[in-house]
Amino acid sequence: MIDFQNGMFVKLGPTDPRPLATELAPLLIDNEQVYLAFKGMRDSVVFTNKRLIAINVQGITGKKRDYSSLPYSKIQAWSVETAGTFDWDAELEIWFSGLGKVHLDFKGQVDIRTIGKLIGAHVL
Repeated sequence: MIDFQNGMFVKLGPTDPRPLATELAPLLIDNEQVYLAFKGMRDSVVFTNKRLIAINVQGITGKKRDYSSLPYSKIQAWSVETAGTFDWDAELEIWFSGLGKVHLDFKGQVDIRTIGKLIGAHVL
């Protein structure tokens, strides 16, 4: 889960956004679309055209879920770091007004530049 105090999340890998879009449909506003989805062990992060949504799966059965909405309108700055030869993970840091920094680690096969471009298209 996202630790809003320390800004950390587990390593995320790409996942099919369609099942998460179905799950999130009751929470999405008119004309909001799911663009990208990433999954950790149990938790997920979804990028829409309006916001980043963190899905924290809770409990033994995983039926209880916490949905944290982080709107792009509250982003003050962001940073992307690509994977390297010895550091195979890509990283995204986002500074939110009133929240602070959120740090997301992605497995090496994620094109972090695409995520940075998505954020830029909706923030700038």
